[in-house]
Amino acid sequence: MERGVSTDDDGSIHLNVLELRTLSETAGSSTTIFEPQSSNGKGDSSNASSVSPMTPVVRAPEKKLTLFALRLAILEKTATGLGTLGFIWATVVLLGGFAITLDKTDFWFITIILLIEGARIFSRSHELEWQHQATWSLAGAGINSFRAIKSGSHHLIEAVKSMFRPMVIGNHSQRTREKTERSVGSRNCQRKPTRTWESADVPLLPYAQWVFLTRNISKLLYWLQLASATACIVLSLMKLIKHNYGDVAKGDTDKRNREAALNIFYSLALAEAMLFLTEKAYWEWNVIYCKLLEEVNKECDLGPSGIISIRRFFYDAYSKCVNGSIFDGLKMDMVIFGMELLDSNSPDEQLIGARILRQFAMSKRFSDDTLQKIGINLSVIERFVEMLNWKDPQEEEIRRSAAEILSKLAGKKQNSLRVAGIPGAMESISSLLQTNRSSGAATDEIGEKKIILDHANYGFWTFNHLGLLILKKLARNHDNCGKIGNTRGLLPKIIDFTHAEESLLRNEHDTSSQILTVKRSLQLVKMLASTTGITGEHLRREISEVVFTISNIRDILLHGEKHPLLQKLGIDILTSLALEEDATERIGGTGGMLKELFNILFKEGMPENQNCVRIAAGEALAMLALDSKSNCHRILKLKVVDKLVETLAVPLVRVNAARILRNLCASSGADCFNQLRGVTAAAPTILKAITLEDYKLQEVMIGLAAQVFRFMTPEESSNIFERAGIMEIDLANTLVQILRKYQHPPIKVPRIRRYAIELAIWMMRDKATNVHIFKNLGLEMVLERVIETTAEIENFNIFSGTVGVSRHSVSIHSLAETALMLLMGG
Repeated sequence: MERGVSTDDDGSIHLNVLELRTLSETAGSSTTIFEPQSSNGKGDSSNASSVSPMTPVVRAPEKKLTLFALRLAILEKTATGLGTLGFIWATVVLLGGFAITLDKTDFWFITIILLIEGARIFSRSHELEWQHQATWSLAGAGINSFRAIKSGSHHLIEAVKSMFRPMVIGNHSQRTREKTERSVGSRNCQRKPTRTWESADVPLLPYAQWVFLTRNISKLLYWLQLASATACIVLSLMKLIKHNYGDVAKGDTDKRNREAALNIFYSLALAEAMLFLTEKAYWEWNVIYCKLLEEVNKECDLGPSGIISIRRFFYDAYSKCVNGSIFDGLKMDMVIFGMELLDSNSPDEQLIGARILRQFAMSKRFSDDTLQKIGINLSVIERFVEMLNWKDPQEEEIRRSAAEILSKLAGKKQNSLRVAGIPGAMESISSLLQTNRSSGAATDEIGEKKIILDHANYGFWTFNHLGLLILKKLARNHDNCGKIGNTRGLLPKIIDFTHAEESLLRNEHDTSSQILTVKRSLQLVKMLASTTGITGEHLRREISEVVFTISNIRDILLHGEKHPLLQKLGIDILTSLALEEDATERIGGTGGMLKELFNILFKEGMPENQNCVRIAAGEALAMLALDSKSNCHRILKLKVVDKLVETLAVPLVRVNAARILRNLCASSGADCFNQLRGVTAAAPTILKAITLEDYKLQEVMIGLAAQVFRFMTPEESSNIFERAGIMEIDLANTLVQILRKYQHPPIKVPRIRRYAIELAIWMMRDKATNVHIFKNLGLEMVLERVIETTAEIENFNIFSGTVGVSRHSVSIHSLAETALMLLMGG
């Protein structure tokens, strides 16, 4: 049985090229947690635009089969109609009107033709049923039957030999037993019903199993029909050519129309038989010579086993055309056919239906149409969800096909809502994740994690990948994130998969499925942790409370330098978790976590496409230092202040370095004054950035300046201005221009007006001369305009979507009023 990880989305397990591409795309994104984000919800590439580009219409390959079935049905129904007319003509006109006057040969010819045609029409109506039942192995019926004879005779011969050779060599017996076990095992790979017969294998009579197998009866009926049609043609031609209907005496009115009546009957019989043979010739030409079924199977890309599906589809379409309207078969298509088979109780039919739908759902040509038809059929989606719980090894392919189809289906927003809305769907998806923890004997210990590896007959890792992929796609929707979090035992399972051994992480070229599993689990946890609103708060709390979450990420940061994408995902998770106060303390309190983040932040010489890992580390550290006195103390113990000051000159990470320093200054408390005195060395760099840069860098530098200058005396600050070559009036002018430029709160730099006012307040309190400078620059009028345009966005440090988090202790309105009071007091 073919095993393979789904290749859609990010399914490839060759991570090196993929990681570089993903990291490059990530580096190009400028959205951070420090600014409000769009409320459009989680990104979904499949729904990025409400209007999808027009895709070329692809002709369904099965249309060739339905058209072929229609043409055959026209010939079949025409032949049947002529046969019925001939039957009525013979019974009513000939046998009813001329029975006594018919010549002996005509009587028996008519009788034989009627019996043959009656049997042919009857057998024709039932041949379709037999063909339907024997579809699974019709093409190989002959060879399978001879194999059955050979196998039966072999067993008979072995039984006779055993009577005369009761003692056998031990090794030979052992080899025979092993061979038998392998043979039985191979036969059992395809699941058979345990309580019902397979119709194609029903022996109708004992002691004649080969002859009376249903799949052989359909062949028998086929050849009998050909023989009967040939006989009809021969008999009819004999009479039509010879016209030996007997003499008619002069004046015998009872026989005068007999010849015409016989000619009509034999002509009808001849026409009906010729049409039937024409139909069979047309059938054989397309099926045997033109190989229509194989051609359609190739176009559908169903593989070698797909010919059974195509043959079954053709017989069903043909049966509908023959038994109902000739146009009934035109309404069939492979997708609907697969969905019908999926609902069957037969394991073989379920497997064929699953194979068809999987292939069409994965095909680039047919995927959109297939997923649309499946998506609007809730019963089919429920069936797929139910199949996720089928853990019998003999049903592995059906289960895998259902998981792969659901992974594609979940990629569409509306379909993902339908999947998640099915009762028990999350539990069924959770069953795909094969990891267990043994329950500890005591409450003071945690059971050991057991990762179930692939067995010889079952691919557990494939289902792990598919389960995580389905959940990842479902997590693009906010409501589905809540359902994932509320599913009992699902979050711990997901987090267990984020663990990676040191040996695995240190192997740069490792492309094993375990790396892919770690990657997908981290992606999923990141999506859950970044959820907004009340749901996001609940999820972040649940994730951080799992005791392995943070330590697993720490191991990735410590040993995963050869897998930068994994490090980036882990850091992003930490950043999102830090939105919650308790999680912030847990992260900071995990040994070595802050140290590893700083190691990444300060690491130089990284490839350009991995720079986003350093940026992410800086953002995470800024979050961890925000409003957390304990984390600030831990950071100060690492003695990294001087290094952070130096990093302010590194363009790549200076924004986050400034954020870290500002948060350290703002949150450490007065008892850390001496440890933070070193930040004053950064003042010249800060002043130059304020006057020369703009946007984010200017915003964070103004915010940092307001904190750094608190550690200086007026004399020290004057010396700093001199060293920087910047006059205080220049800085004051820059601040006023900023407030004039941003007459309304900007979304990209939501705190720039607040920081500008904070720095202006410090300057006016530092020196009285600065008050006059600001008055002359018109700060009073600018501040009045700010008061009239203040907004809630300016009162928060960070944002979760459009929701503000970590409110400033002093509102911007109060800051503006304080600045006005200083101006008036001056």
